[in-house]
Amino acid sequence: MNIEFFKYQGAGNDFVMIDNRSNRPQLSKSQIALICDRKFGVGADGLVFLCNSSNSDFEMIYYNSDGSLGSMCGNGGRCMVAFANALGLVDESCVFDAFDGLHHAEIISKEKVALQMSDLTVPENYHSGIILNTGSPHIVLFENSIDDLNIQEKGAEIRFSKTYAVEGVNVNFVKVLKDKLLIRTYERGVENETLACGTGAVASAIAAFESGLISTQPIRLTALGGDLEVLFLKLKNTYTNIRLIGSAKFVFKGSIDV
Repeated sequence: MNIEFFKYQGAGNDFVMIDNRSNRPQLSKSQIALICDRKFGVGADGLVFLCNSSNSDFEMIYYNSDGSLGSMCGNGGRCMVAFANALGLVDESCVFDAFDGLHHAEIISKEKVALQMSDLTVPENYHSGIILNTGSPHIVLFENSIDDLNIQEKGAEIRFSKTYAVEGVNVNFVKVLKDKLLIRTYERGVENETLACGTGAVASAIAAFESGLISTQPIRLTALGGDLEVLFLKLKNTYTNIRLIGSAKFVFKGSIDV
């Protein structure tokens, strides 16, 4: 089976996009993993299907690079909006359906997309290490330095610990500077460090704000692959109107036999 694809990346978090509005035969887990393989396939952190939706402009279905069905992906969502715009499906603003419900998004400039994330209620006794679910489950750990951390080793140790082995968890290592956060993320499903993680950036920004480590907005984050911004409104212990802002760039298109 020959599949046409489009490659996009947001802050170095890269994705294979497939227009599936014509309802092609479903790809198997092994086929998706092959497409995402960086040596034997196209290479990507995840694969995203653009599908028809009865209650929004389109539906986004996200798969991890190991072929498993994923949850919400922030950078993947922003890249999907850019992809839908390039196809002529949406204009500068849209609403789409994802794993965790409806999302509003806006193209605010060339190759830059703002994505509204789901509301998040934070436990009153929040502290570093408690899971924050920003569409995907995240743990945020604040470090004095993240430059020399072995993210693969430390992230896997937590992700495959007895507590999280079954469902998995994403692990973010964050250093707080005066006016921004430095972030490195281990992603479940990829089972490695990625150059950026959108839902991880949102979780880290909220964790830093909730912990009193940063107070100004937008909260700027620098990942290995680029910069992201997070904005939100806090009402008691609920964060609402959360927006993830960053680049969403087309890389190339092609086709692959699977």
